[in-house]
Order: sequence, then structure tokens, then C-alpha cells
Amino acid sequence: MTSIGILGAGRVGSNLANKLSAAGHHVTLGGRTAEDITDRPAGIAPPIAFTDQRTTARTADIVINATPGHSSLERLTELSAELSGKILVDVSNATHDAADGLPGDLCYPGSSLAEKLQANLPDTQVVKTLNTMLFMVMTAPESLATPPTVYVSGNDENAKSAVTGLLNDLGWQPAWIEDLGDIGTARATEAMILVVPHILRRHGLKPFAVSLSR
Repeated sequence: MTSIGILGAGRVGSNLANKLSAAGHHVTLGGRTAEDITDRPAGIAPPIAFTDQRTTARTADIVINATPGHSSLERLTELSAELSGKILVDVSNATHDAADGLPGDLCYPGSSLAEKLQANLPDTQVVKTLNTMLFMVMTAPESLATPPTVYVSGNDENAKSAVTGLLNDLGWQPAWIEDLGDIGTARATEAMILVVPHILRRHGLKPFAVSLSR
């Protein structure tokens, strides 16, 4: 059992919390403000703990960033002390909103949120993954008709191995996991978000993943 803290109590964070808790991990879900933690999110019940993000980051062994990507860098940099020595799993995409509220242009063209996080959190091992699919596929990859791909980027092999174990617990088979290399490779997978709004406008919220076919 691993102690996992999830920053962000929206659809992504709540979905991950339920699946990882069901897999036997001790999970804490972190809301951003005092108002966020007044009422437990719908569908989140004990044994999942619910508290503020600073406490969540401080008490977990592995921390998952499920906060909005455009504000993640500032938000997580403020938690540098709490994240020191931890594995940080970044599942967010940093984009500006388009006029219709869907993902727009990248916030960090020529770089990536994951690279920015690693540079600003040098004592934390950042691993990028799960950012190339709709949130429901993160915890149910077997639901797609075609086997999907989940990409992994990070500088530390032990950190990536630990995250791969969590992916297995989420239902990802080893053959579906593609280790791309160091954290610099995250700029490729983060750029995949550029295709997502076009798919959503045509097909709505039907589950899909941007995958590798062989």
C-alpha cells in the first residue's frame, strides 16, 4: 500500500482517488481552498481522506497533480517544501482556454508544464503521464475498443517504475505503457492536447486516447 495524495478534487482527481483507493492505496484528496474542503465532493467517501492541498502534499509518498494546468506551476511551486523528496505525477495539460471553453494554445510552447515543474522543484521527481486521454479512460483503459497507449516521461528510473506500478493498478497493461525517456519528452505528449478540442467538438465527450498503433 502506498500513501497517495491527489491535488485537485475535480473529475480527474476524484476519478483517480476512487480507483486507487479501491486498489488498496491510502488516498488523500486535496481541495485548494477552505471552501473546497467544507463539503466532501460527491462520490468521494471514506476511507478516502479529504483535506487541503498543503496537508495532502506533506503527508503523501506520491503526489498526483490534477489541478488545472494553466495554474499548476504557480500552485505547486508554493508547495516546494511539502513536495521535497516526493514523486510528483503530473497528469495535467497547460493550455489557454479557447472561446468555447475547450483547450486552446499551449501555455509553454517549446517546453512543457512537466519540464517547468521539474526545474522549479529540483528536489522532487516529476513523472508525466495520463495526459493524452479523457479522464474516464485514465481508470478504465479496457473500455476502449482499441488498446490505448499511456506515455511516461521522467528523469528518474525508480520514480517511473513506481508510477508504472500505479498505472498497473489503474488497469493499464504493460504492453500499453510507453516509456518515452526523460522529462524533456513530455513536451511531445503535452502537445498532443492540440488535437483534443477538435475531436471534442465533433464527437463530444466520448472516451478516447491519443494512442500509438503498431
